[in-house]
Amino acid sequence: MTDKQNPRQLAYLALRDVHKGAYADVAIDRALHKATLSRSDRNLVTELVYGSVRRLRSLDALLDQLGKKKANQQNPDLRTILHLGLYQLRYLDNISAATAVNSTVELAKTNSFSALTGVVNGILRQYIRLKEELGDPLQLPENPVERLGIFYSFPNWIIEAWLAQLGFAETEQLCAAMNQTPSIDLRVNILRTSIEEVEAEMQSADVTVNRINFKNPLSVNEEGAESEVSNQEDKISVPQALRLSGKIGAIQELPGFTEGWWTIQDSSAQLVSYLLDPQPGEVVIDACAAPGGKTTHIAELMGDVGKVWGCDRTPSRLKKLKENAQRLNLKSIQICTGDSRDLPQFTNKCDRALLDAPCSGLGTLNRRADARWRQTPETVRELSTLQAQLLDHAATWVKPGGILVYATCTVHSPENEDIIQAFLDTHSNWQIDPPLTNSPLANFAAPEGWIKVLPHRHQMDGFFMVRLKQTVNSSDIPYT
Repeated sequence: MTDKQNPRQLAYLALRDVHKGAYADVAIDRALHKATLSRSDRNLVTELVYGSVRRLRSLDALLDQLGKKKANQQNPDLRTILHLGLYQLRYLDNISAATAVNSTVELAKTNSFSALTGVVNGILRQYIRLKEELGDPLQLPENPVERLGIFYSFPNWIIEAWLAQLGFAETEQLCAAMNQTPSIDLRVNILRTSIEEVEAEMQSADVTVNRINFKNPLSVNEEGAESEVSNQEDKISVPQALRLSGKIGAIQELPGFTEGWWTIQDSSAQLVSYLLDPQPGEVVIDACAAPGGKTTHIAELMGDVGKVWGCDRTPSRLKKLKENAQRLNLKSIQICTGDSRDLPQFTNKCDRALLDAPCSGLGTLNRRADARWRQTPETVRELSTLQAQLLDHAATWVKPGGILVYATCTVHSPENEDIIQAFLDTHSNWQIDPPLTNSPLANFAAPEGWIKVLPHRHQMDGFFMVRLKQTVNSSDIPYT
């Protein structure tokens, strides 16, 4: 097998790029672009890269314990090779220990570390010996933040934020959920087909799909006893959603893709458009629209009757929105290129607006393997400032009596509850408009009226969303 066709070598090259600053998904695409690999080998490259990035802190902790040099003192490329070996030994049950060790030693030889193959072999075999003796070679401190952070591989500040919100038991559940392989959900285009037809076509192609229709699981309290999550007992359904499972293959080759019968969108993201509840004939503005998942869903829910403005400041991302709208055969979508903090032409023009704000993505860390290492408290503060500015301006677009939905794919309070509370404190003519009691969304709503979807509770991406309504008769409406 040539180096260009060796999945572990390709994973090594991709990881080297990630450690130099590349995004993990971009690095994987680049590594696989010119390779001719079987589906299983492509999957192995993807698993090795995402897994090694996701488990970075755990793997470094093992190197600190097993090696004569600490992880941060190792040659960066050798450290990457050792990560690959340890990841296979610790997390991939379908790869034998002998294969993991031998293939990692070969990686060292291939990449100019022949003189250190003994070190590589020794560290990996020491891990195997300790696993046989101790069960788990990874030594953990007593401090709960460090303990969770090292075992589940998260920075301390994220663990601290989750502990403050959820307590230890639920934080551990959330950490575990964020390290699972993400599910793939479809949103059926009800203007082109039915959920029943898509189900039938998928089944004919031996593709397993299931409707999103389940009861919320029980949470575990601090003492370890099971208790029902408040307000979460009822069945949850996402009307247009189907979840793929088992062997899927290329998304573009699945039945109905070319015909525009469905698009990829996680179930929690689909809930946002239901909360907005757009009606046929209305004018709706999506402030940060690209690549268009929610924009196209809004158009579908309106029966493609009315006008949906998709706004974004990045032309290349808006191109993707156009492509999605064309494939789904949606005609009501209009494109606006520009910064949504400076679009005065929309003042008082829409019935409803959606601000799916740029955020840290801390609700989707299972999909974005490197986001946990890219985000910091400082970047979150910068994002919070941007989010507040976008919300202030989007509010000027809405007619009196209109609706504004704010959403993020993070579960971090400074980007969610704190933003909304600050907005309400300075905009007395706006109030939270909670879901109606007969709405499926009511099962998600907190007492304050906003909605927070948590992966470990709801088996969906983490999301925050809140529906705001502008009063009609308030004397202090500034946008008339």
